[in-house]
Amino acid sequence: MLIIRSVNGVPIRLAEERWQHIVSRHPEMKGQKAKVLETINAPDYIQRGDFGTKMAVKFYKGTPLTDKFMIVVYKETDRSDGFVVTAYFATKPAKWREVLWKR
Repeated sequence: MLIIRSVNGVPIRLAEERWQHIVSRHPEMKGQKAKVLETINAPDYIQRGDFGTKMAVKFYKGTPLTDKFMIVVYKETDRSDGFVVTAYFATKPAKWREVLWKR
């Protein structure tokens, strides 16, 4: 299990089970674990997700799918714990979502 801090200072867990789920649903994510952790720790901005989640967004040049945004959905359960729900590449993030934090 890997742990990285969110911009709020909350430790966010990336369990091996979750990582296997991510790469099975999004095969282009294979080999992108470091980018997932970096996106949580140093996003360009954070959007409000569904069901109390947050969505860390970071632009990357030269991904396996060309230039894309990485979206990492995670939940901060309290000030001392959180976990990754999923992660994927997107052409552009949803403009209708509320921005909670921006660099």
